[in-house]
Amino acid sequence: MEQHWKKIWIGSAGNMVEWFDWFVYASFATYFAGSFFPAGNDTAKLMNTAGIFAVGFFMRPVGGWLLGRVGDRRGRKAALTLTVTLMSASAVLIAVAPTYGVAGYGGAFVLLVARLLQGLSVGGEYAASATYLTEASAPGRRGFASSFQYVSMTAGQLLGLGLLIVLQHTLTSAELHDWGWRIPFVVGALGAAVIFYLRRSMLETDAYEASGAEADEERGTIRALLRHKREALLVIALTMGGTVAYYTYTTYLTKYLSNSAGLPKQTATLVSFCALLVFACLQPLAGALSDRIGRRPLLITFAVGATFLTVPIMAMLRHAGSFWPALGLSLLALVVVTGYTSINACVKAELFPTGVRSLGVALPYAIANALFGGTAEYVALWFKNSGRESGFSWYVAGCAAVSLVVYLTMRETRDTDLTRVGRRGEEAGEPTRVPAS
Repeated sequence: MEQHWKKIWIGSAGNMVEWFDWFVYASFATYFAGSFFPAGNDTAKLMNTAGIFAVGFFMRPVGGWLLGRVGDRRGRKAALTLTVTLMSASAVLIAVAPTYGVAGYGGAFVLLVARLLQGLSVGGEYAASATYLTEASAPGRRGFASSFQYVSMTAGQLLGLGLLIVLQHTLTSAELHDWGWRIPFVVGALGAAVIFYLRRSMLETDAYEASGAEADEERGTIRALLRHKREALLVIALTMGGTVAYYTYTTYLTKYLSNSAGLPKQTATLVSFCALLVFACLQPLAGALSDRIGRRPLLITFAVGATFLTVPIMAMLRHAGSFWPALGLSLLALVVVTGYTSINACVKAELFPTGVRSLGVALPYAIANALFGGTAEYVALWFKNSGRESGFSWYVAGCAAVSLVVYLTMRETRDTDLTRVGRRGEEAGEPTRVPAS
C-alpha cells in the first residue's frame, strides 16, 4: 500500500507543477497582457494573449507524438522526467521575457516560444501521467488512482490562484501589472526542478516492465497506433465535450466573471479558488465510484448535464452579481464536469494495449485539445467581441452533445486487462477482461 501511494504521489506531483505553470499563464493574463502588446482595447489584448495560449495547445499533438513515443519505447519514467524538464525551461523564459516597451514584439516572441515548449511538455505529460497512474494501480482501483491526475491538475491551478490572491493583497495593481506577474513563473521553474529530482528515483510500472519493450521495433510508432484507429478516434470524440467544458469552467471562468459578469478581479479569483478546491476533493470520490459501477455511467451523466445545463448556468453566471451566487453556479458546473475529469485518464489508457498505450492516449487527446480545449477561451472572447457572447454557451453544449452520442455507444472499459502487450500483428478489438477486485 505504501508503494502504491508513493507511485501516485510522484506521478501526480509532477503533473501538479506542470499544470501550475500552464494555468498561471491564463490566471495572470489580465495583468501581463499589456506588457507584450501596444496600448489599445483591453479585450483585444486579452485576445492576443489567448491566441498565444491557444498556440501552446497546437504544439500538444507534436508533444504527444514525441513524448508518447518516448513513453512507449523508453518507459513511463523517462517520459515523465523529460516533460517536467521542458516545462521548467518554458517557465524561466516567461519569467525573464522583455516587455513591449523594451523589445517591441520581441517580448511577445519569447512568450510564444515559451508557450510552444509548454505545449510540447503538456502534450506528453498528460499521457505519461495517465498511463503511469493507471498501470501502477490494481484493476479494481484504477478509477480511484487515475482520478489523482485531475486532483493534481486542479491543485496546480489552486496554487496558481492562491498565489494570485496573495499577490493581489500584498502588491498594488500597478506593481502586479509592472513586475508582480513574473513571480509565479519563477515559482513554477523552481518547483519543476524539485519534481525533476523526485522523478529520477521513481519506480517503473509492472505492466511496462513485463511487456518486453526491446522486443518490438514498432512499439510506440504511428504504424502501431494505426492498428487501433477506432480507439484513437474514440479518444478524440470522447474528449471533445469534456475538454471544452473543463477549460470553460476553469481557465476561462475567472475572466468571464471579471470581464463579463462585472465582478471585481479579487472576487472572481476567490470564486474560482473555492470552486476548484471542492472540485479537487470530488475527483477521488467519483473515480472510486467508477470502480464500482463502471466508467460509462459517469461519462453519460456528465454529457447530459453539460448539454442541457451549460446555457442556463452561463446566463445566470453573467448576472450573478456577488460572490455566493457565482460560487454556487460555478460549483454546479464543476460537479457536472467531474463525471468526465475524474475518469477520462483511465478510460483512455484502458482502450489501448501496453505497447502503444502512451502514444495512443497522448496523440489523439492532444489533437482534441488543440481543436477544442485550447481554442475554448479564444472562441469565448471572439463571441464576446462580436456582441454575441451567449453563442459560446451553445457551442459548449453542442460539443457535449456530440460526446454524449459517443458515451452512449462506446464499450465499458473498467475490467480491461492492462497486461496486454499489443505486439506486431495484434488486432484492435474487445480487450481481455479481469474481475474487478
